[in-house]
Amino acid sequence: MGVEVQTGHVGLNVTDLSRSVRFYSEVFGLEVLKESDTAGRRFAFLGAGTKTVLTLWQQSEGRFNAGAPGLHHLSFRVEDINAVKEIERKVRETGAHLIYDGVVPHAEGADSGGLFFEDPDGTRLEGFVRADRDGK
Repeated sequence: MGVEVQTGHVGLNVTDLSRSVRFYSEVFGLEVLKESDTAGRRFAFLGAGTKTVLTLWQQSEGRFNAGAPGLHHLSFRVEDINAVKEIERKVRETGAHLIYDGVVPHAEGADSGGLFFEDPDGTRLEGFVRADRDGK
């Protein structure tokens, strides 16, 4: 029998902390829980309430490389399909790159699916909802 584990939070390197904080706040409604503007150590902890979901570290250059080992994409599960559609609206407002044009259903006729897009540094993201066996 294995040990139960779950992700605590995800840390991402970004090129422009202010731009990334604005993006993740606008698209996902995350709030800044802690922030450092110290030269050489700029970071922000984003979350909801007191729970840290994402940490952003301004310590990189260039764009995300999907062909390199490491992160494939970062996925955010939301409450329902309407929340996914709201993410889509916000992503379109920011001008972020959509990987597919709109919400991709998990199955034909399913009330679940995901929106795949990129953050300002090209990190691939997904906002999704998954219906359980009872359609909830």
